[in-house]
Amino acid sequence: MSDQKTSPTSTGKGLATGTLGLVGSTVIGLASTAPVYSLAATLGFVVLVVGAQAPIAFIIAFVPMFLIAFAYRELNREVPDCGTTFTWATKAFGPWVGWMGGWGVAVAGMVVLSNLAQIGGKYFWLLINPELAQNGFVVTSTGVVFIAVMTWISYRGTEIGERLQNVLLGIQYLALVVFVVAAVVAVATGTAPAGATAPQLDWFNPFAFESASAFVEAVLLAIFIYWGWDTCLALNEETKDPQRTPGRAAILSTVILLVTYVGVAVATMAYAGLGTSGVGLGNETNAEDVFFALKDVLLGPWAWLLVIAVMVSAVSSTQTTILPTARGTLAMAAYKALPKRFATVHPRFKTPAFATFVMGVVATVFYVALTIISEDFLSDTILALGLAIAFYYAITGFACVWYFRGELFANAHNVVFKLVFPLLGALMLTAAFVFSAIDMFDPDYGYTVIWGIGGVFVVGIGSLALGVVLMALWFAFPGSKPFFRGESLNRETPILAPETEHPPLRSVDGGYA
Repeated sequence: MSDQKTSPTSTGKGLATGTLGLVGSTVIGLASTAPVYSLAATLGFVVLVVGAQAPIAFIIAFVPMFLIAFAYRELNREVPDCGTTFTWATKAFGPWVGWMGGWGVAVAGMVVLSNLAQIGGKYFWLLINPELAQNGFVVTSTGVVFIAVMTWISYRGTEIGERLQNVLLGIQYLALVVFVVAAVVAVATGTAPAGATAPQLDWFNPFAFESASAFVEAVLLAIFIYWGWDTCLALNEETKDPQRTPGRAAILSTVILLVTYVGVAVATMAYAGLGTSGVGLGNETNAEDVFFALKDVLLGPWAWLLVIAVMVSAVSSTQTTILPTARGTLAMAAYKALPKRFATVHPRFKTPAFATFVMGVVATVFYVALTIISEDFLSDTILALGLAIAFYYAITGFACVWYFRGELFANAHNVVFKLVFPLLGALMLTAAFVFSAIDMFDPDYGYTVIWGIGGVFVVGIGSLALGVVLMALWFAFPGSKPFFRGESLNRETPILAPETEHPPLRSVDGGYA
């Protein structure tokens, strides 16, 4: 296979180049997952489902994420385009699958932005004035302000965003370190609440799950907290050494997240125990936010640090969620899969100006509309998010295998990283998608029921089906024909990415440097 690089005259899509290094890319990958908020919102529910097996559930959920990260790495080495899943799937499977892959990325971003804004607004007022945290209008208005501010920061450029994320991620990890150290010291000194227990090896036993359904539900819950690391791939055209750095950052991000999530889970379980009363993690009233339930007991006068950390985590992820969606739509417009207006790049800031503002406006409208309808409906959207995540991650894994099909057995590297890892990851996520959809169909799943069906299923499948409708509408416009005829983007199309000063990655034997 020929090396799929930029054309000799390629100047890219107009984005700023060389602004992010490995550290900056990794920080953005980590910040996009909102680690503190993700743990606060998920750990308790995982424990309710599988009890002491929560740590091994986090480890098992990490596996498909880690495997798909290699698919991203290999595809990015060959095709370093900010369209990521959209571009890669189009080159592998054609325009229809590619368009839907791009839609999967966009819909996941729009859904999660609403929830992040809600959490950011709520925790802001829990810190300032707890009574106002119960006022829906005040919380929603604050969330809208957060979306507006983060949209503006994204519009101004990746450098200012990177500096902001360094600070915000530092606050999150400071809070997590303080929390873990305090919990470990309390357990070691015997000052932890009744029910505390030393970590057990059985917590890591993959054969100790009591039921297959509980195992699947816990893993699906845990998969959500890893989502977001691929943001660093969407910024590949703005990264130093775009063929190597984003892939390395993606793998590094997933590994750091694994250590973070398992470490915090073990410390929390040891301190709080699994009891069904008090601060025990088996107490359903603690499940919605484990940190909020434990903050006063564990940290006393320093409890506000955890409130700040959850708020910062949500607000930080708001900004990093806008980045990949805006760049994805920019790429789609550049290859005529969307109206050309979405390809507009700011002449000074070198950012996808129009796409960024559209993302902010759509997210705001979606957020406000859902809060007006029902906060329960808003909660159901975050549960439905797993379908969009599994959908486009699986497409990426399959695209990796099919794109490289002519060289899969050329060497050991290709067998492992272009075939086995991406295929296994894609199959796992496909299974996760199917199992999730079946569970979500139940009217008792989630908080709402629509047409006698679980509201989570309607939102999850309906949002993906909406993509089919929008794709058909765009197909009707003359400007879409070059894309859907496979002319503007196909397997042999030189990508619209900036030239790189780095030498080609592919060596004589077909492997990679």
